[in-house]
Amino acid sequence: MSQLAEKFDECDVVDTNIIIKEFAEPDAVRWDGFVTSASAATFFHRAGWKTVIETAFSHRAYYFYAEHEGEIIGVLPLVHIRSRIFGNTLSSMPFCVYGGVVAEDEQVKHALEQRAVKLAQQLGVDSLEFRNQSLRNEDWPAKRELYVTFQKEIDPDSEQNMKNIPRKQRAMVRKGIKADLKSSWDENVDRFYDAYSQSVHALGTPVFSKRYFQILKEVFADDCRILTITKDDRLIASVMNFYFRDQVLPYYGGGTAEARAVKGNDFMYWEVMRLSCEQGIRIFDYGRSKVGTGSYSFKKNWGFEPQPLHHEYVLIKADDIPDINPLNPKYRLFISAWKKLPLSMTRLIGPHIVKHLG
Repeated sequence: MSQLAEKFDECDVVDTNIIIKEFAEPDAVRWDGFVTSASAATFFHRAGWKTVIETAFSHRAYYFYAEHEGEIIGVLPLVHIRSRIFGNTLSSMPFCVYGGVVAEDEQVKHALEQRAVKLAQQLGVDSLEFRNQSLRNEDWPAKRELYVTFQKEIDPDSEQNMKNIPRKQRAMVRKGIKADLKSSWDENVDRFYDAYSQSVHALGTPVFSKRYFQILKEVFADDCRILTITKDDRLIASVMNFYFRDQVLPYYGGGTAEARAVKGNDFMYWEVMRLSCEQGIRIFDYGRSKVGTGSYSFKKNWGFEPQPLHHEYVLIKADDIPDINPLNPKYRLFISAWKKLPLSMTRLIGPHIVKHLG
């Protein structure tokens, strides 16, 4: 623990019955028990993300919870990212589509948010970010029109799910089926990382390290599964899926150069949906996209309706909300140059860049 962290009190009293504490490893079972039962909680609130982020990226994670008579009644995970290039931020949660405070009681929510503000001030960050699914503080600076999420209920009948896909997109899926593509579950990340890194390179975006995905598999075990698509044993596409309660979240994915011709990505996401239907999973969460991007259009083509996300900020040292995203014009030259680099070089350099982006 840093000297700065040691300055914090062990707990803050909200009232005589509720206290705010910082997470320790023995709290993991209780923390995840609360997250599993709390309606507003997500896969990205799970305690395992603290291990993932600290191990894969060496960022300091601060996890706070509210306790009443020995029972956790609210949680707030936070991660501190300090970069000379991209700034100094505290966020709930970087590398994740959702974050923010989870509690039923408004007083508890406010207390956890204020604890985060206190930490942000102590750390001297530029800004504090909450990645909320719903509006929390309408008077805070926010990105309210940049990001959306896509979620849809899966029908218990697989054929009905196929019929529910709009006609043009359904035709893409059927082309993949006619191309005799096959799906299988992978126990390791090798084929996935090959497809994913090729796809990310084509977009001009730095790639995560292979070790990051290995850690995700290790930490989340059966709740993190990889589905890989092949044609005549050739790798076509692959996706890493997260599972939480009755939801499936196809989170990281990509395809090889051949994927477009055989509709590999269309077939892949259909297979995730079809297999999830067979497992009794109820919600397909397509995750976050930026409005107006290719991924935004792709998800709408499946008949999913965008739902706004609310990235809310407390500005500590910064005067403006940070704008670190590929749509920012100042990154265009970098993206263009990155696409021209050899794939092997992007796999070597990319992880050192992307770990600071969050």
